[in-house]
Amino acid sequence: MADTPQITGLSELRRQIDEVDSQLLELLNRRSRLSLAVGEAKAHIPGAKVFDPAREAQLLESLVARNPGPLTGGHIVSIWREIISASRALQKPCTVAYLGPEGTFSFFAGVDYLGKAMTFLPCRDFDEVFRKVCTGECDMGVVPLENSIHGTIAQSFDLFSQYPVRIQAEFYSRIANSLLSREKSLEDVSVVYSHPQPLGQCSLWLRDHLPHARLVSVESTAAAANLAASTPNAAAIGHHSLSEKLELNDLADNIENESANWTRFVLITPGDREVSSPAAKERKDIKSSLLFTLSDKVGALSAVTGLFTRHNVNMTKLESRPLRGACWKYMFFTDVECDLSDPGWAAMLQELGEQCASVRVLGCYPEGPFLDSSTNTTGF
Repeated sequence: MADTPQITGLSELRRQIDEVDSQLLELLNRRSRLSLAVGEAKAHIPGAKVFDPAREAQLLESLVARNPGPLTGGHIVSIWREIISASRALQKPCTVAYLGPEGTFSFFAGVDYLGKAMTFLPCRDFDEVFRKVCTGECDMGVVPLENSIHGTIAQSFDLFSQYPVRIQAEFYSRIANSLLSREKSLEDVSVVYSHPQPLGQCSLWLRDHLPHARLVSVESTAAAANLAASTPNAAAIGHHSLSEKLELNDLADNIENESANWTRFVLITPGDREVSSPAAKERKDIKSSLLFTLSDKVGALSAVTGLFTRHNVNMTKLESRPLRGACWKYMFFTDVECDLSDPGWAAMLQELGEQCASVRVLGCYPEGPFLDSSTNTTGF
């Protein structure tokens, strides 16, 4: 075989790249030593957490604003997310609970948001995610709240009333559903497994292409893929990367009812007290999530919404759920665009407490970023 022709100056360019890499290595380790010092300082501050979503959002926004190129803003964010993830792990190894097994959309969303340096622990169901965070077995938990096509994940909302956890951050993940099977054609598929959410997100495609197939809900998309791998004439809806891991055929991609298919995730942490970071106090995009119950009287809900109106607070979500152990009683989950950890809102919170039977602030956090997990192949 003939030698590869040498490009003029290639050796010198490579030498310069090696020199820059050495400088980067030195700088990254210098940054890591500073990060360790930050971790030691936080250890003496009551309530301080290793993960500060407002500070990290502030850092990423600043880097993108100062980026001269040719790297894109997306490249900058991806690179620094992993740098920040490694820094967090140096300060304190973090375990993150998620709906498993590995390969679910929750897994990919968590990796995209928190980086690969975290230890991700799969759980059987959402209840186990909340339980492991509540007991301190895991430092954080990734929980889906709602989908832009199929609506809310009811169990997630219900579990907030059962466990003393907080919402520390939110993020949105683009969901691209694929149909995976050991069979080679749609004609051979008679049953489709998936989590109820993807089955709902893909209802129109399933009606048009597999009208006679039996649809079976299971605990997760990864569990569905494992079933499809071991069951004749079966298929699963899930992340396309599962096809390679389980040696399945990818019969169709992007089968969701709408191309703009996003799921809102929240990051939960243990605790019952909100501690606002200095970075959060500087931001204008902080939102708060609350749970409240009402007395059984005329105009109770109207009084609550009117209270927010009088204080010029925008309510972006209001969800009612049956209250456990009380027939025909309800709890309400709401998002409002203000930082209720700020003392300036104390008077409104007090008035809210007087209007409601119970009030609990679940968390105050920056509006989350939109991440595209559809092309992620992490772990496979």
